[in-house]
Amino acid sequence: MSKRNGGSGIRVLLAAASGVRRAGLETLIRNTAALTLVGSLQCTRSLAQHLRDLDPDVILIDAEPVQSLDPAISTPIVVLIDEPDATWTAQALRSGVKAILPRDADMEDVVAALRAAYAGLVLLDHEIMQELVAKIRTPSDQDNEVADELTPREIEVLRMLAEGLGNREMAARMGISDHTVKFHISSILDKLNASSRTEAVTLGIRMGLILL
Repeated sequence: MSKRNGGSGIRVLLAAASGVRRAGLETLIRNTAALTLVGSLQCTRSLAQHLRDLDPDVILIDAEPVQSLDPAISTPIVVLIDEPDATWTAQALRSGVKAILPRDADMEDVVAALRAAYAGLVLLDHEIMQELVAKIRTPSDQDNEVADELTPREIEVLRMLAEGLGNREMAARMGISDHTVKFHISSILDKLNASSRTEAVTLGIRMGLILL
């Protein structure tokens, strides 16, 4: 549980365009002991202005279609969406979205996605992942050259990033210091020209460095 909220549960800010869907998700959150509903919005346009006041741990968005997300939002996001295309999915992952599920996902899966996002993990529905992988272009010669620049140690770190491990967990697994892990991550981001860990993982998948 989040220490800042006194152990009251994972604080969830909900945004859903449909009133019926919003009411159903509000009930789900309220009836789940591990979750606390801190706000419920009709659209995503007003998300940024509510973040400071509501201070959520995770944002749950249910919308069709989902509007472009503000890349400045650092709070983990879980999105429920019908038939997302590969381009949108890749962009969403770069923007900080941690979990993407179909809108007809079981409520247990929605709760699991909220927990995973809160823990810093990336979670994609199997069919959405297959769609993404199927449409990701074949690595170019430039991609292969960039991949070749990564050391075996950096590839190992990149794969652990895909698992959602934190710096300390990676350091413990590899028997190195937190400082060395940070050095490897910085080098990976620099070589892949990635702006975030999530983007680095996405590029790693595209280059075939990370097997799903």
